[in-house]
Amino acid sequence: MGSATTQARTATTAALDAATGVDLAVAGELFQAVRLLGSSSALAGALANPAAAPAARSRVVSDVFGAALSPVSVTLLDAATAVRWSSVDDFVDGVEELAIRAASKATDTDLEGELFAFAQTVAANPELELALGRRFGDNAAKGALVTSLLSGRASEAATLVVSSLAQQPRERRIRQALTWAMNLVASQRGRVVASVTSATAISDAQAERLRDALARRYGTEVSLNTVIDPSIVGGLRVQIADDVIDASISAKLADLRQRLAG
Repeated sequence: MGSATTQARTATTAALDAATGVDLAVAGELFQAVRLLGSSSALAGALANPAAAPAARSRVVSDVFGAALSPVSVTLLDAATAVRWSSVDDFVDGVEELAIRAASKATDTDLEGELFAFAQTVAANPELELALGRRFGDNAAKGALVTSLLSGRASEAATLVVSSLAQQPRERRIRQALTWAMNLVASQRGRVVASVTSATAISDAQAERLRDALARRYGTEVSLNTVIDPSIVGGLRVQIADDVIDASISAKLADLRQRLAG
């Protein structure tokens, strides 16, 4: 990720934080804009063109989206086009990030947990992962499949985010996209996501102690996503972004075997 994109992401997130009237309808409109940008390289290129004056890019936003989207959505798109991105792809990713953050801002449900749960469902169902990952599949049909699977089982926000990601894969596996979205939701809420692997289910008290310990270590609130994997035998394996804390018995046994072999 280039420095221009890093600064652009900061600017668009600040614009979202300052915006009022952000609801799930706005998030849905931003996802709609992402799909249009993803299907039209000419439009995405025009809006991300650093050689064009910001006022000219703003006029394109108004001409293309002004009649179709709410004023709040148009204002947020304006904020995304007013800054410089390192590439056109980064710009499209940035608008999608804006949509996910808007969905997070618009709901107080456990959105991270719901996205994680669907990722686990996909991991346990190879046929579902294949259906959502087909490169040349009908993207609208993928969105409809997700909506039917989550109907009555997940919040409106989770259904919107997952179905939107399924409709706009952009060379990503669905689980990769869901992990990205989980981290964005957590970031929008001022916390990080910890993936915890345990041989057996951990109790609420254990989860609270672990959450407190990680919060002290990382200096921020931590959201836990727990995976049960008997192969680690005992202990815990915790991953936050690229940082891994492996205190599992299987890891200790592997280390012991290496020491004995050495």
